[in-house]
Amino acid sequence: MDFASLRALRENSKNYCYLRMKKQLKIVLIGAGSKEFSRGLIHDLVLDAELSQTVDIETVLVDIHAQRLQTILNYAQRCVEVTGSPVKFWATTNREEALPGADFVLLSVAIGRMDLWEQDFRIPLSFGFRHVYGENGGPGALFHALRNYKLIFPILRDIEQLCPETYLLNFTNPEARILTAILKLTKIRAIGLCHGFHNFQRLVGKIFDRPLEELDIRTAGMNHFYTFYRIVDKATGQDLIPEFTRRINANLDILQPLVRFMWETFGILGYGHANHIGEYIGYAHEFNGLQWEFGIEKRRVLQREDIVNSWTAFRAWQHKIDVGTLLDSDILEVDDDYLYGRRMPDEKVLKLSGELAVPVIGDLVLDRKMWRASVNVLNTEGYIENLARDACIEVPAVVDAQGVHPEFVGSLPEAFAAQIRLQHSIQQLLVEAYQQRSKHLLYQALLLDPLVGSAVNARKMLDYMLDIQAEYLPEFV
Repeated sequence: MDFASLRALRENSKNYCYLRMKKQLKIVLIGAGSKEFSRGLIHDLVLDAELSQTVDIETVLVDIHAQRLQTILNYAQRCVEVTGSPVKFWATTNREEALPGADFVLLSVAIGRMDLWEQDFRIPLSFGFRHVYGENGGPGALFHALRNYKLIFPILRDIEQLCPETYLLNFTNPEARILTAILKLTKIRAIGLCHGFHNFQRLVGKIFDRPLEELDIRTAGMNHFYTFYRIVDKATGQDLIPEFTRRINANLDILQPLVRFMWETFGILGYGHANHIGEYIGYAHEFNGLQWEFGIEKRRVLQREDIVNSWTAFRAWQHKIDVGTLLDSDILEVDDDYLYGRRMPDEKVLKLSGELAVPVIGDLVLDRKMWRASVNVLNTEGYIENLARDACIEVPAVVDAQGVHPEFVGSLPEAFAAQIRLQHSIQQLLVEAYQQRSKHLLYQALLLDPLVGSAVNARKMLDYMLDIQAEYLPEFV
């Protein structure tokens, strides 16, 4: 829908909205200085005509970086201007000012993302731990989670005090480790959201060469580590799994080597990026190698004066081009033009993000009873039968005014469930270690990890990481 149509829709609905009982909705985004996630949320809010017609929406952007925050606020106000959206935005560096009365809090925070991520990968590797990626699983994820515990728990305590009835939507990684801690150590209502489910859906659409709207595709497991259990033609009710299996087996080269191995060996297929699933698998390096995705070993050394670092490499990866091509293009310049107001937002950038935050908020507020492909919750009712009831899982759910209702999936293939159960044990130990400030429990969590193969080096690495990242980590004894 173009912006003129959005304006017309809002004008035509004014009288209807006037007759409705007036409602106020307050959304607080903590970590708003992150320009990528924040801009996506802003786009989703100003483009959701149904929600903004029905509810007066106040959105508060919160970040500790005042200059970044002002940039995002200015961008949001330009989006309001070009779309005619009634959503109101304001910003503050003081979350105690923002939180009172919040109906929803969206949490997406990080610190020193690329430099600390590089340490999370390279330091375990230097101690002999042949892991991949180092973000959401493996030894690197232990420190990633601990850093974010230190960041989020003061925020969570403020939420408990200032807006205890709020609904928290978590996007902070490592999702499963963060959400487990939130739900076990606080009284906050929370779910985790991630756009990773799109990855498998796109694969199914590609295999069948059909629009995703025609297919009922369902997956379950753990964040970034899930498999499908349903592929159905919506119009006819036909089970398409046999045909999907036949087509995949006839075209195995479409799968990355580790993904193909997991399919052929365990019969599971979900997240298509091998780096992500490889974070939970001890032998992933045999398929993925031992290079850091955004490191100097993954790019040419360019004969130019441009600044090239891990962040530049990350942006090139996002655009699926090499760093040199990125720097030769105007991609970064044009992006900054939109961000800093040298260009007004237009249809090229003002698009729905694919994240589920605003759709889920709309479902809860408008009682839409919508099916959503992926929510992260505790397995309290046994939604996945052969996983622990107090473990964090990712399943579809129906969302309405009464809340989020996860789907009962049944059992996962046992060999796959066993791998997830091990991750759940690691997550539980990590939460206990943080709660008790126990270095000994941290060590146990490391030793359980399938990517850690030496007790002696695990101890040395733990001591080293706790020292070199000390200012970012909780203290342990």
